[in-house]
Amino acid sequence: MKSSSLLKNIEYQESKPAISVLFETDSTKEIRIVMRDNQLMKKHQTPFPIVVEIFEGEVDFGVKGTIHHLKRGDILALDGSIPHDLHAKSDCIIRLTLSKSDTVQRVKKVVEE
Repeated sequence: MKSSSLLKNIEYQESKPAISVLFETDSTKEIRIVMRDNQLMKKHQTPFPIVVEIFEGEVDFGVKGTIHHLKRGDILALDGSIPHDLHAKSDCIIRLTLSKSDTVQRVKKVVEE
């Protein structure tokens, strides 16, 4: 068994979203992204499918030119190779499920650009 908390040890960064690994399973990597109001994750994509859950707050999630306003409790699945971007509309906590084949470094690189 593995466990973690989306609420413990949260550290917001002023200039960019904060990425932390919650844990890994045999098939996934569970990631927490915390974003301050108005922070962005520029357009990016992954070669693998992802699942995104808005645990707290609100995010505009752009996919193929359409903005999807996601709020607390919303969850979505996105196929790989689909460009998407995020714009925090309030302070938020996001759970991101990555394929085991994907890398956390790729996600961190998105917020560094």
